[in-house]
Amino acid sequence: MRIRDYSDRLPKPLVDIGQRPILWHLMKYYSHFGHNEFILCLGYGAHKIKEFFLRYDEWASNDFVFSKGGRDVEMLSTDIDDWQITFVDTGHESNVGERLRRMQRHLGDDELFLANYADGLSDLPLDRYIDEFLTHDKTAAFLTVPVPHTYHIVHTEADGEVTGLEPVARSALRINAGFFVLRRTIFDYMRPGEELVREPFERLIAEHRLLAYPYDGFWRAMDTFKDKLELDRIMAAGHPPWEVWRDDRLVDGQLAAP
Repeated sequence: MRIRDYSDRLPKPLVDIGQRPILWHLMKYYSHFGHNEFILCLGYGAHKIKEFFLRYDEWASNDFVFSKGGRDVEMLSTDIDDWQITFVDTGHESNVGERLRRMQRHLGDDELFLANYADGLSDLPLDRYIDEFLTHDKTAAFLTVPVPHTYHIVHTEADGEVTGLEPVARSALRINAGFFVLRRTIFDYMRPGEELVREPFERLIAEHRLLAYPYDGFWRAMDTFKDKLELDRIMAAGHPPWEVWRDDRLVDGQLAAP
């Protein structure tokens, strides 16, 4: 509802940032780190997401050679050839926890999996994050970032006298930014209909099995139309931070350092 001009016709993950939906940018990010098997937990607008991939056009974001009046199109690169995507209808009104429960059977024998809200982008070094998680005996982890707002925390005395103003983004406050790493045993802590970060996480906290991974690099969520415009602005300026897969591009004939 907060993404005006889009919510009537598209699920939020299909709102474009540049030439591709935010969902594509996020999947491309995971693919860069070698994670090419995806399970899309579908709800509102499921048919639109299915349709996007079933009618996927490689030429929209890849270089190609056009000849013979279009009868011969040679792709110079591709971007989803090695992706395996499982589309699972997890309910129109299901919350995040219930969506995860309903896709559990599609995990196969995997003991560890990643999950994401699919509405935010980051340049987080995903491999380092997972390696750090594996050094702990925890069941789940999530990314934390500074509160990304320009509001101020107001400090006052009991009588209302203001003693200080602190930009909330510079405070010690941090928020859950998603980008979950989960062991399969997370399902032992979940009940039907429960939201992931409420009852299940409370149970993990009680058993000291939940890890927060702090990150102060680039992260943006697309919660509102204003957020979408900001991501568009970053994209249009060139070299958006979340496009980590472009780190190995050539600059003046030399291989750019990541």
